[in-house]
Amino acid sequence: MDQEKYKQLKLGERGAIISILAYIVLSIIKFIIGTSAHSEALQADGLNNATDIVASVAVLIGLKYSRKPADQDHPYGHWKAESVASLIASFIMMIVGLQVLYNAIQSVFDGKTQSPDLLSAWAGVGAAIVMYLVYRYNKSLAEKINSQSLMAAAKDNLSDAWVSIGTVVGILGAQFYLPWLDPLTAVFVGLLICKTAWNIFREASHYLTDGFDEQLIQAYEETIQTIPGVKGVKDIRARNYGNNTVVDVVILVRSTLDIKQAHDISSVVEEELMKEHEVYDVHVHVEPN
Repeated sequence: MDQEKYKQLKLGERGAIISILAYIVLSIIKFIIGTSAHSEALQADGLNNATDIVASVAVLIGLKYSRKPADQDHPYGHWKAESVASLIASFIMMIVGLQVLYNAIQSVFDGKTQSPDLLSAWAGVGAAIVMYLVYRYNKSLAEKINSQSLMAAAKDNLSDAWVSIGTVVGILGAQFYLPWLDPLTAVFVGLLICKTAWNIFREASHYLTDGFDEQLIQAYEETIQTIPGVKGVKDIRARNYGNNTVVDVVILVRSTLDIKQAHDISSVVEEELMKEHEVYDVHVHVEPN
């Protein structure tokens, strides 16, 4: 099973690489056009994409490190490197978001009088389309391999698409003799970057502190309750190691069962959770009732 998981992480690296290439190209284009067309919103969007390069590299490194097999210092493997990568990406995004906010607010109060060239709006439209396509690809791949860090990258891709759309709105508004609308849009770009960073940080920290979806716990318990020989579930817990779920459960069985019969029931519990819910590993403790 480990080899299959490693192959999935290897596949996930493809999505991170695509994001990196897209961000490199778009950030260069936005910086050049944003500077020549006098659009602060497009320049802020370009800075956002430049930061996303670093964040995507962190995700790529996390995916690569997660594929390292278990060793003496990491008996459970290196799966949580994915969550650490997402956490690092969120820190980088938050720093840039705050920087964009600071520069944009300063421009609003300075009073901008020059409207950006319409070329910058077309650049924003093209960037939004590209990032939406990258988002769809990474989201589909993340769901396929159940990758937390790649899903975080996909959310960042979608955020970037919306940021580019917001940039276009600000630039178009500035064409109607409202030049202050361009830096004001840059403010919203900064806020959106910070919001995306916070959401990724919250999810990554939730995984790293062994937080788990209660609805999934309930689904696991319902599956166990249907297994013949199980009289009840005394306790059940679960945690994530990267894209892997580990479940610890205490089941109740008839006190008249011998050790082999109880063991057979626990084996069925393990098999059912792995089959029905794609659980990576299950630890079953049996108690008589």
